[in-house]
Amino acid sequence: MRLSITTLAVLLTITTASFAQTPPAPLTSSQGGAIPTLAPLVRKVAPSVVSIAIKGREQNPLLKDPYYRKFFKDAPPGREINAAGSGVIIDARQGYIVTNNHVVAQADEISVALTDGRVLKATRVGTDPATDVAVIKVPAENLVAIPLGDSDTLEVGDYVVAIGNPFALGQTVTTGIVSALGRSGLGIEGYEDFIQTDAAINPGNSGGALVSLRGQLIGINTAIVGITGNVGIGFAIPVNMIRDVADQLIKYGEVRRGQLGVTLRDLTPDLIQSMGLPADQSGAVIAGVAAGSAAERAGLKSGDVITAIDKKPVRGAADLRNKIGVLRVGDVVELTVLRAGRSMAVRATLATPVKDASN
Repeated sequence: MRLSITTLAVLLTITTASFAQTPPAPLTSSQGGAIPTLAPLVRKVAPSVVSIAIKGREQNPLLKDPYYRKFFKDAPPGREINAAGSGVIIDARQGYIVTNNHVVAQADEISVALTDGRVLKATRVGTDPATDVAVIKVPAENLVAIPLGDSDTLEVGDYVVAIGNPFALGQTVTTGIVSALGRSGLGIEGYEDFIQTDAAINPGNSGGALVSLRGQLIGINTAIVGITGNVGIGFAIPVNMIRDVADQLIKYGEVRRGQLGVTLRDLTPDLIQSMGLPADQSGAVIAGVAAGSAAERAGLKSGDVITAIDKKPVRGAADLRNKIGVLRVGDVVELTVLRAGRSMAVRATLATPVKDASN
């Protein structure tokens, strides 16, 4: 289990919770009665959620520093690691499973247990520490993939189901609601756009599925607040981010992240007032443009307010950074920009990262 210096505990899991809500509409139960039940949905999606066991060896801290590595070539290896997590099958034909990077990052051996009792050896396809996403692969025989939803359509109050492998106990199901959207600034990952949920999740089940009542994957459970277990605040990576990152990991084995080449600030009420913008205006203010960057070539300037990217509204600096962070070098984006009170469209081709820019 990986903990931050605050009260954020990473390595998510799913356990039972007495406070979890059930959907208001009655669903037909397996016994034929019109009573509220999620059993039909769970039967449909559960085969797509797998348990992951890893074996590895923690790297000796001395060997992480190139300076000390030459003096400690014969340093003993780090301690042996045996850990458990979860994953979700997203491509049954190819055997691709998505999970968290921190589940498999130090794995020398990866085993995947399916709900039908099979245990398969898995290989690592690619990982992206910046989003904490990883893709692994198992032999593609009689697998069941979960349909991918659209996390951009989620609303606070939507019912969700969490499925995973808490404390290596085996597959467990909990339910709750979407508590908040677009959570960032938690210091868990480099790119943060979390779905917050009160569905019970606990240490030991990172990579588990967050599912809508349509039976679609809407997120991958990734973090909880609290160092001792579930307190009703959990976080999941949105499936739209998962989809974009997984596509690159499968194609390249890594994320070839493009960059606009700007530093950004949130559009605060004071800035809104000083720039004469509407009180409800949202967006991100360009505080600086890196020399030779994609932004400079596109003609962007300090003081420009980016209000949308590819016609999708920008909520703030972190939101824009996340939207750009899943795109690759060479992608062309259309930015809606406010300059001196006038709206204009700017097209930019994302480039390789440059110094003095965070996005």
